[in-house]
Amino acid sequence: MKRITAIALFVLANLVTVGSVSAQDRTLQAVVPFDFTVGNKLLPSGNYTIALETPFLIVIQNSAKYIKLMATTTPDGKKSEIGKLVFTRYGNQYFLREILSLSTQNSVELRTSKVEKRARMQQATRQSDQQTVVAQK
Repeated sequence: MKRITAIALFVLANLVTVGSVSAQDRTLQAVVPFDFTVGNKLLPSGNYTIALETPFLIVIQNSAKYIKLMATTTPDGKKSEIGKLVFTRYGNQYFLREILSLSTQNSVELRTSKVEKRARMQQATRQSDQQTVVAQK
Protein backbone atom coordinates (compact mmCIF):
# COMPACT_ATOMS: atom_id res chain seq x y z
CA MET A 1 0.00 0.00 0.00
CA LYS A 2 2.86 2.38 0.80
CA ARG A 3 4.42 1.63 -2.58
CA ILE A 4 1.22 2.57 -4.46
CA THR A 5 0.98 5.80 -2.47
CA ALA A 6 4.63 6.62 -3.22
CA ILE A 7 4.14 5.96 -6.95
CA ALA A 8 1.00 8.09 -7.00
CA LEU A 9 2.79 10.98 -5.28
CA PHE A 10 5.73 10.66 -7.71
CA VAL A 11 3.41 10.77 -10.74
CA LEU A 12 1.49 13.72 -9.28
CA ALA A 13 4.73 15.64 -8.62
CA ASN A 14 5.85 15.07 -12.23
CA LEU A 15 2.50 16.25 -13.60
CA VAL A 16 2.69 19.45 -11.54
CA THR A 17 6.22 20.09 -12.83
CA VAL A 18 5.24 19.48 -16.46
CA GLY A 19 2.17 21.70 -16.04
CA SER A 20 4.21 24.62 -14.77
CA VAL A 21 6.77 24.33 -17.58
CA SER A 22 4.13 24.15 -20.31
CA ALA A 23 2.24 27.06 -18.74
CA GLN A 24 5.17 29.29 -19.67
CA ASP A 25 4.61 28.34 -23.32
CA ARG A 26 0.96 29.35 -23.07
CA THR A 27 1.47 33.00 -22.15
CA LEU A 28 0.72 35.95 -24.40
CA GLN A 29 1.83 39.53 -23.78
CA ALA A 30 -0.01 42.39 -25.46
CA VAL A 31 -0.37 46.15 -25.35
CA VAL A 32 -4.05 47.03 -25.54
CA PRO A 33 -4.46 50.70 -26.58
CA PHE A 34 -8.08 51.04 -25.40
CA ASP A 35 -10.27 50.15 -22.41
CA PHE A 36 -11.96 46.78 -22.82
CA THR A 37 -14.30 44.43 -21.01
CA VAL A 38 -13.74 40.82 -19.98
CA GLY A 39 -16.82 39.20 -18.52
CA ASN A 40 -18.42 41.96 -16.48
CA LYS A 41 -15.15 43.76 -15.63
CA LEU A 42 -13.93 46.90 -17.44
CA LEU A 43 -10.14 46.92 -17.81
CA PRO A 44 -8.07 50.01 -18.62
CA SER A 45 -5.71 50.19 -21.58
CA GLY A 46 -2.18 49.00 -20.93
CA ASN A 47 0.28 46.09 -20.97
CA TYR A 48 -1.33 42.73 -20.27
CA THR A 49 -0.09 39.20 -19.75
CA ILE A 50 -2.63 36.50 -20.59
CA ALA A 51 -1.92 32.97 -19.42
CA LEU A 52 -3.88 29.91 -20.46
CA GLU A 53 -4.12 28.00 -17.18
CA THR A 54 -6.31 25.23 -18.59
CA PRO A 55 -8.23 24.92 -21.88
CA PHE A 56 -11.18 26.43 -20.00
CA LEU A 57 -9.54 29.13 -17.85
CA ILE A 58 -7.34 32.16 -18.54
CA VAL A 59 -5.67 34.63 -16.19
CA ILE A 60 -5.38 38.24 -17.38
CA GLN A 61 -2.88 40.39 -15.54
CA ASN A 62 -1.59 43.96 -15.64
CA SER A 63 1.11 44.21 -12.97
CA ALA A 64 1.58 47.99 -13.32
CA LYS A 65 -2.09 48.65 -12.52
CA TYR A 66 -2.47 45.79 -9.99
CA ILE A 67 -5.09 44.00 -12.07
CA LYS A 68 -5.52 40.25 -12.11
CA LEU A 69 -8.66 38.37 -13.09
CA MET A 70 -9.74 34.97 -14.29
CA ALA A 71 -12.16 34.21 -17.11
CA THR A 72 -13.70 31.03 -18.44
CA THR A 73 -13.07 30.07 -22.05
CA THR A 74 -13.88 27.47 -24.65
CA PRO A 75 -11.20 25.96 -26.92
CA ASP A 76 -11.93 26.90 -30.53
CA GLY A 77 -9.24 25.03 -32.47
CA LYS A 78 -8.29 28.04 -34.63
CA LYS A 79 -4.69 28.81 -35.52
CA SER A 80 -2.90 32.07 -36.24
CA GLU A 81 0.51 32.99 -37.70
CA ILE A 82 1.08 35.17 -34.63
CA GLY A 83 -0.51 35.27 -31.20
CA LYS A 84 -3.28 37.87 -31.14
CA LEU A 85 -6.28 39.11 -29.24
CA VAL A 86 -9.59 39.54 -31.07
CA PHE A 87 -12.05 42.14 -29.78
CA THR A 88 -15.68 42.83 -30.63
CA ARG A 89 -16.71 46.49 -30.69
CA TYR A 90 -20.15 47.91 -30.02
CA GLY A 91 -20.13 51.71 -30.23
CA ASN A 92 -17.15 52.75 -28.14
CA GLN A 93 -17.06 49.56 -26.02
CA TYR A 94 -14.57 46.77 -26.72
CA PHE A 95 -15.01 43.18 -25.54
CA LEU A 96 -12.26 40.54 -25.56
CA ARG A 97 -13.70 37.80 -27.74
CA GLU A 98 -10.91 35.42 -28.68
CA ILE A 99 -7.27 34.62 -28.04
CA LEU A 100 -5.53 33.12 -31.07
CA SER A 101 -2.24 31.28 -30.78
CA LEU A 102 0.26 29.55 -33.03
CA SER A 103 -1.05 26.30 -31.60
CA THR A 104 -4.63 25.16 -32.13
CA GLN A 105 -4.62 23.73 -28.59
CA ASN A 106 -4.01 27.18 -27.09
CA SER A 107 -6.59 29.21 -29.05
CA VAL A 108 -9.71 29.96 -27.02
CA GLU A 109 -12.93 31.92 -27.23
CA LEU A 110 -14.45 33.84 -24.32
CA ARG A 111 -18.08 33.49 -23.43
CA THR A 112 -20.44 36.38 -24.13
CA SER A 113 -21.22 38.24 -20.90
CA LYS A 114 -24.45 39.97 -19.91
CA VAL A 115 -22.71 43.33 -20.35
CA GLU A 116 -21.75 42.42 -23.94
CA LYS A 117 -25.25 41.18 -24.74
CA ARG A 118 -26.68 44.45 -23.43
CA ALA A 119 -24.20 46.49 -25.52
CA ARG A 120 -25.08 44.44 -28.61
CA MET A 121 -28.80 45.07 -28.09
CA GLN A 122 -28.23 48.81 -27.57
CA GLN A 123 -26.13 48.97 -30.74
CA ALA A 124 -28.81 47.11 -32.73
CA THR A 125 -31.48 49.49 -31.40
CA ARG A 126 -29.43 52.54 -32.36
CA GLN A 127 -28.81 51.22 -35.85
CA SER A 128 -32.45 50.37 -36.46
CA ASP A 129 -33.51 53.85 -35.36
CA GLN A 130 -31.31 55.56 -37.94
CA GLN A 131 -33.09 57.06 -40.89
CA THR A 132 -32.09 56.34 -44.45
CA VAL A 133 -32.78 59.03 -47.07
CA VAL A 134 -33.02 58.18 -50.74
CA ALA A 135 -33.06 61.05 -53.25
CA GLN A 136 -35.81 61.12 -55.86
CA LYS A 137 -35.09 61.49 -59.56
